[in-house]
Amino acid sequence: MAQPSIQELTVHVANKLSNKILIVHCRSKDDDLGALVVEIGAEMSWRFEGLGETLFWCSLAVEDKRLSFVAYYEGDMYTEYWYVHDDGVYGQTRHANATFYEAPWRRVSPRQY
Repeated sequence: MAQPSIQELTVHVANKLSNKILIVHCRSKDDDLGALVVEIGAEMSWRFEGLGETLFWCSLAVEDKRLSFVAYYEGDMYTEYWYVHDDGVYGQTRHANATFYEAPWRRVSPRQY
């Protein structure tokens, strides 16, 4: 039986919000990247070796809004860039010029922080 190939991958999350700082917390079953502050116009990224059932998901926070999405899942089309806008998060695959809408923000009350 052939072994799956290991490839080094990079995922980027860019803050394209209008005048808002973004908190990004990404993790997998084995790795927690911690909560990071991403300034306006900046991005965060991480590299990893994709193999088997690799799954990374991210939680985003800005003011009273929250959003969670799957940033990478082995077997899905590899989305290399995630752009966080005022209306939600958009993805762009490694070889495509077009972006797609992934998820909207949801408002939370202070008790849900």
